[in-house]
Amino acid sequence: MVVVGYGAAGACAAIEAAEGGADVLVLDRFSGGGATAISGGVVYAGGGTPQQRDAGVSDSAANMLAYLGLETGDAVSPETLQRFCEGSVSMLAWLGEQGVGFEGSLAPYKTSYPTNDYYLYYSGNEMAGPARAVAEPAARGHRAHARGTSGRAVFGPLACAAVRRGVRVRTHTRAEELVTDADGRVTGVVCRSLEGAPARVAAEYRWLAGKVGKLNLWYHPVGKVLSRRLLKLERRHAKTRTVEARRGVVLAAGGFAFNRPMVRSEAAAYARGLPLGTLGDDGSGILMGRAAGGATKHLDRASAWRFYCPPAALAKGMLVGLSGERVCNEALYGATVAESVIHEHAGRAYLLVDASILEEARRQVPQQTLWFQRLQARTMLGSGRIEAATLDELAAKAGVDVEGLQKSLGEYNDMSRGPTGDRAGDKVADPLGKQPDLVQPIERAPYSLIDISVRASVRFPCPTMTLGGLVVDETTGQVLREDGSPVPGLYAAGRTAVGICSKSYVSGLSLADCVFSGRRAGQSLAGPSA
Repeated sequence: MVVVGYGAAGACAAIEAAEGGADVLVLDRFSGGGATAISGGVVYAGGGTPQQRDAGVSDSAANMLAYLGLETGDAVSPETLQRFCEGSVSMLAWLGEQGVGFEGSLAPYKTSYPTNDYYLYYSGNEMAGPARAVAEPAARGHRAHARGTSGRAVFGPLACAAVRRGVRVRTHTRAEELVTDADGRVTGVVCRSLEGAPARVAAEYRWLAGKVGKLNLWYHPVGKVLSRRLLKLERRHAKTRTVEARRGVVLAAGGFAFNRPMVRSEAAAYARGLPLGTLGDDGSGILMGRAAGGATKHLDRASAWRFYCPPAALAKGMLVGLSGERVCNEALYGATVAESVIHEHAGRAYLLVDASILEEARRQVPQQTLWFQRLQARTMLGSGRIEAATLDELAAKAGVDVEGLQKSLGEYNDMSRGPTGDRAGDKVADPLGKQPDLVQPIERAPYSLIDISVRASVRFPCPTMTLGGLVVDETTGQVLREDGSPVPGLYAAGRTAVGICSKSYVSGLSLADCVFSGRRAGQSLAGPSA
């Protein structure tokens, strides 16, 4: 069988298929790793993992299912979500068998990504009001054990495990078209490969491929320049090849965040965000599957990340739109915040803080951030902030409705002081579900508005990933047509397919789904009925 794409989904499909006796060839446009290798390496897992137990976190598959039911909606069937949750502990154990390490040190503060002191954290909305009403909060963000961003600590062991099982990998090979027979069965892949190119070309291409992924995320202007050079090498030196797939093909080529025309066409609301992933996330897997007869769904769904924690103190602020009205619970996960900002406030929003919150946030920055978070925090607390001595002056500077802001802050402060107006008394429950310990009066001048609008920004980027893809049979991973019939010989996994996180995303859920769907496709293709 042939696997197109070599991130977590492709690697897991290859491992399982090879384990089942299939002869597996992987095609990867670059040098392997995909978005997985440059990610935070967070896997969403629960139900009572060893790491949760070590941290004293109580959880069960039923509890995990209740929470994820809120997040995933109708992206997959209830039966599939239940299988995912009930198999979560064994999935993490399987990753451990492949050499991926995890550890149960629990982050004690709200964060979008923990420092090197912690490897388990609340990576979604588990602590927020709506979730707490249906499930006990449990930390399920399992970060692979490595310093810095840990994606390489997920992909590296998976790649080694694939090689140990005899999987062959052809890098610098871009899949462009599926081959089908007269009956519509997928029997191969037409690709463009740098195999046979001069050594200097291959070396330059390898160097560029290793740089552009993170540069496109952290410093997009330079990433764009290197990307153009990489594409030029492909056009000049790649040769057309056709690879036969006797059992079939697994498409695991990522999403389409880097196909900007496709984003503007399918997910226009998210077009202002910075693409998250690699140049390989160009929609090619989805488009090849669709050309072979596959149906697509949820292409309008994406996840934009507007994280302002760390520092954790900023969750005590009040998030407002240009009307001055509160946007949402300020302690929600960053992608959930961005969803409200995009769809209810035209992408524009500010976080209101006072001098007390600002001082606390500045004290937290050194202890709660890694280098990239520190740069963002400095932007939020520095050049990304508008300051004024009065609320009226502040609103005028930012273009926020003064009366709306005054009304929202009055209600917020009344709520934070409680029904008697005594700060020491019981607080009124926040109608948006914010935890009581994060609600305090915002009243000490000067006031600041931190711009968290959804837009491309070098110093405070808003990464965006796509969530929709090819419709698949949820028990096998086989691609389905519009009428529900299967496309013979074609499977999909990861962000090329509709999956667990195709409605909404919390940190670690995409990688977990890549493992879940990749293993499913590999097992199915290796089976006797493939």
